Amino acid sequence: MLGLVLFFGTVLCAQVFEVYGEYSDLRFNPTLPGINNRTFSGGGGGATFYFARLLGIKGELMGYGSTSFTTTFASPVTLANGATIPAGTFTSQGNMFTYLFGPVVRIPIPKITPFISPSVELLFGGSNTNGYANLVKSIDAGGGTVSGTDTQHPFTMAFGGGLDISISDRISIRPIEIDYMLTRYTNPLTSTNNQNNFRYLGGVVFKF
Repeated sequence: MLGLVLFFGTVLCAQVFEVYGEYSDLRFNPTLPGINNRTFSGGGGGATFYFARLLGIKGELMGYGSTSFTTTFASPVTLANGATIPAGTFTSQGNMFTYLFGPVVRIPIPKITPFISPSVELLFGGSNTNGYANLVKSIDAGGGTVSGTDTQHPFTMAFGGGLDISISDRISIRPIEIDYMLTRYTNPLTSTNNQNNFRYLGGVVFKF
């Protein structure tokens, strides 16, 4: 009984609530023909509740401003579903929003708190972008017959870690966080469903 009291007392004393704001660059791989990785810039924030000394639950919301999607077809293309893309260059704009939740593991060190790999942070949730839908509209406006969904909201996952540097008991600077991010958008031009992306984040953390 005494052991249980001491255990739960230790957990209770370890509780820390963090709120943070971050800038982010998302290197997005749209898996579209003729389009290399695109960079979305934006930011957002979230909160982490450490219910034990090393383990917490994190939730975050990130928004990214519009970036261009441009692809060129030197000759007409007929897709596997019979849809057609005329020869030409097609350009559209797209933004992105992500919402992710999951566990975070850390090892406290005086003044510096790194998120230690491999159990750094593993976040699950969703995202949305209108980039694919707007590109389809651009192609169809040029004479194509591609059918695509509106803004998609697919499964999204992020795995990675970062570094916090404490400047006081209540404030930390997060100079770097790097995550691999998987998104599962259905590409209307190639019918692929996975995009392998990477993102950088950095900002300020407030601890309570």
